[in-house]
Amino acid sequence: MTATPQQPSEGTNNRFSYPPVLARVTRILAEAGVDAPRTEAELLAAHVLGVPRGRLLLVDGFRPDQLDRLTGLVTRRAAREPLQHLTGTAGFRHLELAVGPGVFVPRPETELLAGWGIDRARRSAEPLVVDLCSGSGAVALAVAQEVPTARVVAVERSAAALVWLRRNAGDRAAAGDRPVEVVEADVTAPDLLDALVGRVDVLLCNPPYVPAGTAVPPEVADDPAEAVFGGADGLDVVRPVVARAARLLRPGGALAVEHDDTHGRAVPDLITADGRFEAVTGHADLAGRPRFTTALRRPGDASGPAWQTGSS
Repeated sequence: MTATPQQPSEGTNNRFSYPPVLARVTRILAEAGVDAPRTEAELLAAHVLGVPRGRLLLVDGFRPDQLDRLTGLVTRRAAREPLQHLTGTAGFRHLELAVGPGVFVPRPETELLAGWGIDRARRSAEPLVVDLCSGSGAVALAVAQEVPTARVVAVERSAAALVWLRRNAGDRAAAGDRPVEVVEADVTAPDLLDALVGRVDVLLCNPPYVPAGTAVPPEVADDPAEAVFGGADGLDVVRPVVARAARLLRPGGALAVEHDDTHGRAVPDLITADGRFEAVTGHADLAGRPRFTTALRRPGDASGPAWQTGSS
């Protein structure tokens, strides 16, 4: 990136004026194919300047060292390194979460799944909520913050992701949210959370679900593959999760599973075929694409297929 203007503007105490720098950054990001380049330019600028994005117009401009730092970050972002890896944080509902290499960066569409789960959890006085494939802890920590009476259990297998999950859980507990219980486990294990069988009010899961071989944006390619791809049809983790959810949920308990936009029929059909769920409903994301499926645990002990796999 070549800074604009080349010299500090007069009367700005050797600072580079904000508007032309922002315009230049926006153009570079747009030419690199970054979605919402203006927004990302503002977020990078706010990060470098240490101010909220909404106060950018009040700043006096960039010091030379700040402009150098911004230049480096813009170069990396133009190479399609994830924005969240550059800033070290990802926004999710009302949270700012620490993220970086080794953990899946939470996406805005997952906020819809979390919101659905939060609404369901609020129907119980002291709900027990389980978040499978927790990653950074985004869903679990959002529930803990917005439903303070909830007991929340977050399950994750990846050692690298667990570092970020525990860090975020510790930060939120220190901020006053009810602590989340972190469990290191494979969500496909047939004995997963055995102590909670028949007791869970809400079970949420954002599993790896992209079919193997699918082309993904460069930013997604930087996420751990095990958190993105879900086998040949993308359902290798979803199948055992649905089967285990049927055991963990109490009668009337709620399930929500995020999935690929090509799974708009496959996941509802899979949950229906299990035989232990009712009110199976597909939900679209903000772009109108199939994004997650919800269901309620039927009363009784209807049997279903015993899906088991060692993958996660």
